[in-house]
Amino acid sequence: HVQLVESGGGSVQAGGSLTLSCAAGRYTYKRNCMGWFRQRPGKDREGLAVLWIGGATTTYADSVKGRFIITRDKAKDLVYLQMNGLQPGDTAMYYCAARMGLLCDPIPSDYDYWGQGTQVTVS
Repeated sequence: HVQLVESGGGSVQAGGSLTLSCAAGRYTYKRNCMGWFRQRPGKDREGLAVLWIGGATTTYADSVKGRFIITRDKAKDLVYLQMNGLQPGDTAMYYCAARMGLLCDPIPSDYDYWGQGTQVTVS
């Protein structure tokens, strides 16, 4: 099945930046949508940014629009989340997820494959 591995998390001061990476491995035919999600302490998992890997279509949550950027390196089959202007409220476990679907939406329950997550702490 699709295996996703996130990396790039860590601790950063408020106002700083981090870039997360997601390696998707094989089975590209099982996924045409890939995205980044997060779960803050005591909160439900929320969608941040998703992209349709067949093109350049991206969708962002209002909470991160203008601060976070999702991109894909097609040659390396990596998906990135560049996070700028980080604030303590962005502290969370960040997950990469994938699905095969007609619509790439940032709804966690729509995604079939998940990574283990990478922690981001902003102080």
